[in-house]
Formats: sequence, structure tokens, C-alpha cells
Amino acid sequence: MSIFIISVGYSQKEISGQVLDDQDEKLSGATVMVSKDSVSPILAYGISDANGKFKIAVKNESDSLFLKVSYIGFGTFKKTIQNKSQTLEVKLSPSSESLKEVLVKSEILQQRGDTLSFSVAAFKGKNDRVIADVLKKIPGIDIRPNGQIFYRDEPIQKYYIEGLDLLEGRYNLANDNLSAEAVSKVEILENHQPVKVLDSLEFSERASINIKLKKDITYSGTATAGIGAAPLLWQANVTPMIFTKKQQAIFTYQSNNTGSDVSREIRDFSINFLGDQFTIDKTDWLSIQNISEPPFSQERWLDNNVHLGSANILQRIKENIDLKLNISYLNDYQQQDGSTQTRYFTPTDTIDVIENTNNHLYVSTLQGKLTLENNADKNYLKNQLEFNGFWNAARGVIDRPDTKIKQQLDNPFFGIKNDLRLLRTVGKQLITFNSNTGFTENNQDLMVQPGHFEAIFNDGDPYGEIQQLVSTRKIYTDNSAGFTKALGKFTITPKFGFSFQHQQLDSDVFLNEDDEVLDVNFKNRTEFLQSSVYFKNAFRFESKDETWNLRLSTPLEFKSFNLEDDNFEDSRNLDRLIFEPNFYVRKKISAFWEANASARFSYNFGEIQQLYYGFLLKGYRNLNRYNAPISEEQKQNYSGGVRYRNPLKQLFLNASYSYAYSENNLLYSSNIGENGTTILEAVARNNSFDNHSFKAGGSKYFRELKTTLKLNASYNLSKRQQLLNNTLAEVNTQNLNLRGSLETDIWSWLIANYSGNFSTYTSGFEGNNFQKIETHQHIMELYFYPKDNQYLSLSGEYYGNSLSKNGDNYFVNLGYQFTFKKPKMDLNLSWRNILNTDTFINAYNSQYYYVQSSYQLRPSQVLATLKFSL
Repeated sequence: MSIFIISVGYSQKEISGQVLDDQDEKLSGATVMVSKDSVSPILAYGISDANGKFKIAVKNESDSLFLKVSYIGFGTFKKTIQNKSQTLEVKLSPSSESLKEVLVKSEILQQRGDTLSFSVAAFKGKNDRVIADVLKKIPGIDIRPNGQIFYRDEPIQKYYIEGLDLLEGRYNLANDNLSAEAVSKVEILENHQPVKVLDSLEFSERASINIKLKKDITYSGTATAGIGAAPLLWQANVTPMIFTKKQQAIFTYQSNNTGSDVSREIRDFSINFLGDQFTIDKTDWLSIQNISEPPFSQERWLDNNVHLGSANILQRIKENIDLKLNISYLNDYQQQDGSTQTRYFTPTDTIDVIENTNNHLYVSTLQGKLTLENNADKNYLKNQLEFNGFWNAARGVIDRPDTKIKQQLDNPFFGIKNDLRLLRTVGKQLITFNSNTGFTENNQDLMVQPGHFEAIFNDGDPYGEIQQLVSTRKIYTDNSAGFTKALGKFTITPKFGFSFQHQQLDSDVFLNEDDEVLDVNFKNRTEFLQSSVYFKNAFRFESKDETWNLRLSTPLEFKSFNLEDDNFEDSRNLDRLIFEPNFYVRKKISAFWEANASARFSYNFGEIQQLYYGFLLKGYRNLNRYNAPISEEQKQNYSGGVRYRNPLKQLFLNASYSYAYSENNLLYSSNIGENGTTILEAVARNNSFDNHSFKAGGSKYFRELKTTLKLNASYNLSKRQQLLNNTLAEVNTQNLNLRGSLETDIWSWLIANYSGNFSTYTSGFEGNNFQKIETHQHIMELYFYPKDNQYLSLSGEYYGNSLSKNGDNYFVNLGYQFTFKKPKMDLNLSWRNILNTDTFINAYNSQYYYVQSSYQLRPSQVLATLKFSL
């Protein structure tokens, strides 16, 4: 058997030959690898057939190639050969040393340069239905609880289906609903540059994923209908999909009251290109007091009634030109019930707050993107019009030992922006133009009955009601032009541009319905102008053998800030010329090892959220104001790491260290009252913050055992100053996190999955650690297959923490699934929370307080669902 691996871009050469031992016996199954040299990534590989013969097609511009042939029990053959079509005879001598390399299993993995192609059939288990089930088993890939995909501990930048980016960052919709049966391979595109015209000019250290389908025309998707009891439950999901060479579409309607959070289906994980500073994300100025959500599956605690509709359409107008529409509407009603005990630590005292909470949350969201993209070899154009509309509200009641508090919040938001990015080849250089313009409006209304902060708002006398109104508007634009030019192995990218942002904040406080608080300290009439002119230049270098990649950015920017408040008849101004260098280097040490390092110096300046003069009631017991100069923060970031990637062994390892240090001109003061009310203000005082972070992780697929093992560890150590009740304190924190997972097909009739998480968090003032918490999480799932078309599942979960006396939480679930072949569908019966655990005791701590919460869970319930693959 021979394997053909072809790289693209250069004239094709064919390397063929025969592998023999020292007795001229033919060796079947020898691994043959071709690379540029002994340390470069593998360009192509093959396996000798029954006659010892191999044949490999290579496309590469190098004058020479490096050939490596290995076989178990024999010494490795290494030779530099000419880059031309040729036939070779390779003789291997017996070796007393065991061979370090394993055989390439062609049915599992193929490699073409920086592209790893994993066979879905090799990883797909009996109970895997959608492509997300398969992805989580692939070594190197990690899917976080919110659905975001990480590769080697870094988020992926693109999620393609047959090379097309239909979903623009909202890839959960495909990942959770695309049938694994329709997919042939999962491709990991390492060091992927999504803009074709930049492919040879700007290297990328990020990876993307491409889903390869079995058919040129694919109809797929899922349909689910379910009903249950305790209380009456329903679940519906209809998600049809179509994929052709020129068209792709995914539609969905989903609804349930079973605790499934369908909003994750439209969560946006887009990674904007460097320099995109403005977004239309919603800012919550005001909030009601919420309960800490449990750190496990929402189906166990989320009391919801949700409806989601989404349409995603891609039309290829002509070669390389795509028109995309992504639009979604979400309507959700949620209830929260529980209690919270918060303990604040100050340098002189401890303060306890006990709250029983009942909240009703109303979410109504309309979001959309319209995108025109031309991604050609010599030109690039992307114009994206995006809008977000929110009509959210919340109602809540807090029962405290001394009083009952009602909260009402209306929280509408609207934002729209247009992004244009243009790259065009003119002569021997690439001309670039970027424009980002948008507008947002936010009007929020918080009502609290009765009000707190009596000494501040009502001369120490109790009062029945307080209302906080906030109205904000923002308009911004950022425009730049430049060029990119290659000078040998160097690339320079100078860019000139300007940006402008105007923000307006109006806020008012009212007491007892119509009585306006006339004191100037409780109003804001603020206008904040930010403008900048910048020259940003980037130098890039890539060695001929691609073992060295360097990037140095040297942006120079003049920033101007002007804040005026008509209510206080005051203003603040700041002009700064800033230099923010950024350096990155990557070295490929060998075909499997690489190292990287980076250094960055940057500035952060205050936004309007930290600039208002008058008091703002953020929540019923949180009062903020920032009557201080415009904040300035100087940050230094340094990092370094090593990575090991051996596709032949399906082994991926990584380790990194980073250090961050910042200096600030403002220190934030928290004054905590005996009833837990907190007044946060900014004080002009120089202070610093530093943080050390260590990360390590690895994943390995054991083919013989059909097992994927993943382990990750992280440790953070930080130090900062804090003013607590007018006393300066240095707050230290330490955080250790260990997590791992094991997915294995033990026997044909038994599949077992395990995941665990252990963390410790310690915080305290200098020389006095006042709190340490340990948390545990363990999940075990067993699937028993008496026959191929049915299984019985049993799962157990444990969650615990060291702070709570009753912090041990246990859950048991039982399920049965029968698969009908005609028509193909799954009948699933599930019994969730068999132990009927009704509350979850959780605890967490922060810099100077800890919170212990008891969350009301969903009761024991039974659900029957029918699931079809479309």
C-alpha cells in the first residue's frame, strides 16, 4: 500500500523506490518521510507496500530534500537528496535500539505541510452523533463549556466548512448540529493566514479548522422533539443544512424549557484582525443583584422558556466572491431562586451580608451580519454591516433579615457598525485600507424599593424608593491606509490613520417617584471626546527554510482626550504621544518542537465607564463615581513557551510562562458599610500590579486502546494595592487549576468518559492570608451496549468545595437510547437528577471577599426525545 501526500504551490516531483533489509528482503510498512531539511516540518510521507515499494508526490521549490526512512527493529535511514523525480533503493540495517517513531496510520491522520487531516471514522464512537462529539476526542483540540474551540491552548480563528466561512464566528450552530456521518475529515490548518493575498507576506501563529464533507452536495442537520414531566417539559430543534460548491445554508428553530441554553448556538467567537478597536458590544451600566450560577451543565439548574430562530446563508457569486447573511432572534425567560452569604474582609473588620433572592430575567435579542467578501490571490475586500438590538428586562426580590427589597431593571440597547477592509496589489506592493464606523445607544432604568445609602441620599432618613436613569450614546470611526511590501525575506507594513470617538452620558436619580435629587453630586451630563492620529509600522521576517518567524510592531500614536460635564461645569483634558512596541519570535527547533517568545509595551486610558463625576447607583447596594483625573495605565507583557507536536504519535504538548506588570495613576477605594453597601471611588494615587502565569498541557490519542487523554494545568500569582475602608492594603492572590479528561472505548459493549477539575484560590493582605478555597469537580459516564443499536447510560457527578459545611453535591443520571435504522432516528429516554438534589452549595472568593451561595436546582425529571438526522 502506498500513501500519496501532495503539497501545493510548486512543480510536482515524484520520489519512489523500494525499502530492503541487509539481506535484500522487502520491508512492508516502513515509514518514509520527506522534508526540506532535518529540522523542518514534514512535507509528505508514505508507507511501503507489500513489496517494499513506496511512491510520494512532492511540490516544493527547495534545491534539495531530506529523506528519512524508519522501520521497527532497524536503524533509521537519513539522506539529503536532490529535489527531482527519482527512484531510490533504501537498505536498512538491524538495530538493537527500539525505534522511537511509530508507524503512520493512514486511516487516522495525514499531514500536508501545516495541515493535519484527521479521519472522522477513526475517532467516531457509537454514541457520537454530531461533529462536536468527534472534535472533543481529537488530540490537541479542546472544547470549552461555552463551545469555544481551542487548539494547543489557543482559540481557533476560523471555522470553515469545505473551505467557506459561513457562520462568521458563530460556529456552535454547525458544531452542535452537523451530523458526524456527513463528515469525512477534520482539517487543522496550523499557522493559517485566512487572507490569501497576505499568505506569503504575513505569517500567522493561529490555527483554523476546516470540515471536509463526504459528498459534493450534502443535506444534513438534526431534528429533535421531546416531552417530559416534573414539571411539564418540552424540547424542539429543527436545524436543516445544505452545502454545495457555491451555496451553504443553515437554518434553525429551537425551543425548550428543559434548561438547555440555546443562546450558545449564536455566541460569536470571531477574532478581529489586529487594529480593530471598536465593537458594538452591550455595556451594562446598571444591574440587579444576581445569584452565582453553578459551574456545571445548565440543564441541571437553568429554569427557562426559550425560543431561538436563526438563518445563515452563503452564496458564492463568482470565484472567490461570497455574499453572507447571518441573522438570529432570541427570546428567553429565566427564573433564579437561591440564597447568598457574602463575607467582606477589610484590614480592620469582617462584614457579612445574607440575601435570599428570587429573580425573573427577560431576554429579547436581534442580531445580524451582512458580509461581502472577495478573497482572491491578488486582491482582498471584506465589507461587513453588523447590528445588535437588545430589549432586556429583569425583576427581582431580595429577602434580607432586616428588610425585603424589590428591583426592576429595563435594559434596552442598539448598535450598528460597518467594517471595510481592502487590500489591492499595485505593482510590487500591496495597498491596504481599513474603515470601522459605528453607533450605539443604551438607555437603562433601575428601580429599587426601599432604597439604601440613606445618609447620602436622604440625610440619614429611610425612604421608600429610588430610581436611577442612565442614557448613553457613542459614535466612532477609525480609518487607515498603508501598504505592504516584501523585501526579500522581510516584509514592511506601514500604516497611517486617524480615529474619533464621541460618547455622551446623562444620568439622574429620583427619590419617592417624582422627587428629583437636585444635588449636583447625583447627576451626570458628560461628553467625552477621544481622537488620535497614528503611524503604525510592522516588520516581519521569515527565513527561507521557515524555521524562524519574527514580527516587530512599532506603532506611534498621538491621543487626545477631552471630558466636559455641564452639570459640574468642569472639564478634564489629556494629550499623550505614545509608543507601543510589540515583538514576537517563533523558532521551529525540529519537525516536532517549536519555541516562541513575545514582549509588548502598551497604554490603556480611561473610558467613560470610569470617568463620570456624579454618583451612579449601579445596583441596590453598589454606588460608584470617578471624580478623578483620566486614568492612565502603562502595561508590560512578556511571555515564552515551547510546543511539541507529533502527528505520527498523535501527541501534543505545550508549556508557557507569562509576566504582566502595570503602573496606574488611579487607585480604587471601596468603602463597605455594615449592611454590605459599597461605595467605589477613584483616588489619584500611583500604584502597580503584577501577575505571573504558568500553563502546561498535553493530549494523546492511544489508537490501540481507542482512548484520548487530555491534561492541563495553570498557576497564577498576582499582587495589587487596594483601598479598603480608607486603609491601604496590598492584596495577594494565588490560583492553581488542574483539569483532565479521558474518553475510551474499553470494549465493544462499554464506553467510558471521565473529566475532572481541581482548583485552589488563596487571597489575602500582605502577610495575612484570610481565605483559601479548594474546589473539586468529577464526572463519570458509562455507556453499555447490549446491542449495536441501543445503549444504557449511567453517569455520576460530584462537586465540592472546602468553604461550605454542606458543600458536597452529588448527581446521578440514567438514560436509554434505541436507534431505528429505517427511518434512522434515535429514541432517547433520560432520567435526570435521580437523587432529586434540590440545591447546589457553591463558594468562591475574590481579592477581599468570599461568597457562599445556595442555588435552587431543577427537580428530578424524565424526558423522552426523538432525534432525526436530516
